[in-house]
Amino acid sequence: MKMTFKTALLSTILAAGLAMPAFAQEVLKLPNMSYRTGPFAATGTPHMNGQRDYMTMLNERDGGIGGVRVAFDECETGYNTEKGVECYEKSKAEGALVTQPWSTGITLQVLPRTNVDAIPMYAPGYGFSAMQDGKTFKWAFNPPTSYWDGASMIMNAISDGDLANLKGKKVAFLHLDHPYGKEPLPLLEKLAADHGFELLPIPVGLSEMQNQSAQWLQIRRERPDFVVMWGWGAMNAGAITEAVKTRYPMDQFVSVWWGAHEPDLKLVGEEGKGYRALSWNFADPNAKLMQDVKKHVVDAGKSQLNQGAGEFESTPYQRGILMSVILAEAVKAAQEHAGTKMINREQLRWGLENVKLDEATLEELGATGMMAPFSMSCSNHTGHAGAWMVEWDGTKFNKVSDLLSADRAVIDPLVEKAAADYAAANQPWQMNEECTQ
Repeated sequence: MKMTFKTALLSTILAAGLAMPAFAQEVLKLPNMSYRTGPFAATGTPHMNGQRDYMTMLNERDGGIGGVRVAFDECETGYNTEKGVECYEKSKAEGALVTQPWSTGITLQVLPRTNVDAIPMYAPGYGFSAMQDGKTFKWAFNPPTSYWDGASMIMNAISDGDLANLKGKKVAFLHLDHPYGKEPLPLLEKLAADHGFELLPIPVGLSEMQNQSAQWLQIRRERPDFVVMWGWGAMNAGAITEAVKTRYPMDQFVSVWWGAHEPDLKLVGEEGKGYRALSWNFADPNAKLMQDVKKHVVDAGKSQLNQGAGEFESTPYQRGILMSVILAEAVKAAQEHAGTKMINREQLRWGLENVKLDEATLEELGATGMMAPFSMSCSNHTGHAGAWMVEWDGTKFNKVSDLLSADRAVIDPLVEKAAADYAAANQPWQMNEECTQ
């Protein structure tokens, strides 16, 4: 086939594109794995929208972070671990500064690779709880709080602050039969043994999420004093609907933060009154931060959110916003410390270790009351922010507790052992020898 001069010139330009700095724009590559399709899309999508919209807002309002625009590309996984590993390898090859797995299963698969490849892993509010040990997991971060933190706060809340009150009682643990759903079990099993309550694990398979009749038949038969839910996606809506159908007392039904999802509760409305969830964020659409997102992104037609469904006001959308707030603050810290706007992976790792979201910073960001203050360090890669118990009143979630905190005396020894076991099983394992805190 004969090539015209115009075609040949275009081919030459495209081939030379990345080698032509005069035409290239510097960007901070902060990609995200997503799942806008499949059985987890209902809960995944608003979180992804929130994460994306905050980075878009920074680009529109501030010209990016430190004057450098953010490239916040998504790689669709469908919550599939194999696809997640493919997304990781693709983003690594493209020079990503960070990996955001968005699945505990993907996190566990990618975790050893990040330690070899020296890429920060950012898993906000999910993943392997032992990642709090920054001396062992040099490249992994799971702020603002971990699943073991969450399980501890839930058990403290349902026992009225004294786990001795649970002695002789039965707690059903309704969980997704997946690494995410199994993550809290080591802590819950220890608490049950220490405080004399019966823990009844009830797994929900991926194919059972929308039809949990067998699980709720078991719950009716066992008559637990509490049901603690560790679900995601279609599982949560299915469980809430079954709880109403079987007339399980909603004030004895409690979820981790992923169950603070307004659309699931709107399916049952008034009949869901009393249902509670632990949440490390609290939605405030009138906060200055949210109004900036509305002005620069939503009203400007640059968002993918579903405005008609009230997504902007929702807990998961605003949780996604805050996830990107934490990452952006890490980038800022890294830029200031390194003295350059175009940071590298090691510099971003330092920035994550030095995130400090105190009350003053949250106020400056316009996010007062939307999340609890926290900070990280080289040895503490979680931050251990507190969380609130929120309760469904038939139309919306309300805060019904003071800020809760996890029991470090129970969790930290478990973390130390789990981290040591992980390093031993994955030799050779690079430790952070410079961390002496």
